[in-house]
Amino acid sequence: QVQLVESGGGLVQAGGSLRLTCTASGRTFTSYTMAWFRQAPGREREFVAINRSGGNKYYADSVKGRFTISRDAVKNTIYLQMNSLKPEDTAVYYCAAASGITSSTMRVPSEYDNWGQGTQVTVAS
Repeated sequence: QVQLVESGGGLVQAGGSLRLTCTASGRTFTSYTMAWFRQAPGREREFVAINRSGGNKYYADSVKGRFTISRDAVKNTIYLQMNSLKPEDTAVYYCAAASGITSSTMRVPSEYDNWGQGTQVTVAS
């Protein structure tokens, strides 16, 4: 099992930036698929970005060009740099790790077996 702890959330004005950090402990996560999801009040948890163990990165259309996911294997940490934030980005953001590959896209929450506690991001208009 991998333990995940997120940080970096907060309140920001529209157009601003935040960087979320997710630190893993318990075991080396280099072979894991790492991803960020988010969940707004009254909505289902949705995919934001993925960083595969081989290095490929993919993004939800809603954040493409504004968000960047990255991984630091030495620090066992992944990041989500969020720029040009919009009010609709407001949500609790979760870091997730998958020990196996269950689909070609890995964009469904149930495919991940390790989750952080979440960090709140609020974008004011």
